[in-house]
Amino acid sequence: MSADKGGGRRPAAENRKARFSYEILDTVEAGIALTGTEVKSLRGGKSNITDAYASAHDGSLFLYNAYIPEYLQANRFNHETRRPRRLLLHRREIDRLSAAVEREGLALVPLEIFWNDRGRAKVRLALGRGKKAHDKRESEKERDWKREQGRLLKQRD
Repeated sequence: MSADKGGGRRPAAENRKARFSYEILDTVEAGIALTGTEVKSLRGGKSNITDAYASAHDGSLFLYNAYIPEYLQANRFNHETRRPRRLLLHRREIDRLSAAVEREGLALVPLEIFWNDRGRAKVRLALGRGKKAHDKRESEKERDWKREQGRLLKQRD
């Protein structure tokens, strides 16, 4: 059962604010290095990546500020809830993404954490440019208009 692109289960964590706050230029799928208790906790679906971001450090990409709650049955072997988690990408991809962040002032924002076909946790990262306030208002107007169009079409039928 596929978890990405709508066909399967819902994502383990989703950042719905990202598409509103950032203009998405490119997306990349990356693996994420997790401990056993983090995996079990992610399956519970109470994780939050709204305030999370990715950044390069010592030649690797890390996911910072992603909240994965403690696994209640793990007692003393539990993990830190907001620890930096290593993202697994090819060297070329890491270099390309970190160069875009350095040169062009873009941000690496996680869009969602999901399970792939093999049951592995993956992160969908977006290379994005922050929207200005007037761009956000424009997005909101567009979304409201599409909603209104749907209502009008339903009424007509």
